Amino acid sequence: MGRSKKEGLKVLTANRSARHDYYIEEKIEAGVELTGTEIKSLRSGRASLAESYVKVQDGEAFLIGMHISPYELGNIHNVDPMRVRRLLLHKKEIAKLAVQTGQQGLTVVPLRAYLNNRGIAKVEIAVARGKKLYDKREAIAANDAERRMQRVRNEWGRRG
Repeated sequence: MGRSKKEGLKVLTANRSARHDYYIEEKIEAGVELTGTEIKSLRSGRASLAESYVKVQDGEAFLIGMHISPYELGNIHNVDPMRVRRLLLHKKEIAKLAVQTGQQGLTVVPLRAYLNNRGIAKVEIAVARGKKLYDKREAIAANDAERRMQRVRNEWGRRG
């Protein structure tokens, strides 16, 4: 993906459909428990957050459905690409997530995976509320209208 200049982050993968399917309520940064070959594969950009989510269970948070392709140069140390990965959060953060996901309509979804400025893999997760179909249609219509207005503004700027 690329490195964000202002944050010093290298975004490895993003969950593009999350912002389309959910209203984002709160964002949290979490570490991920990975093996050596998984981090090498992740650094080469071979990961996907599509259809993944976070589940809080027994005082721990787990990332379910994240796909990290096996490392080409790995050997017996390669693990299952779809395995459940533990998220590294403080106990208070996990307890807060458990309470929030207990409320009806709230879920926790990963937004992006990235390397911070020290080269450590992190996942940005968000407490989110699902959108209804008509909400999605309204958002698409608003984006289209904004795009058309921007196009007209650019056109008038070139003429003047």
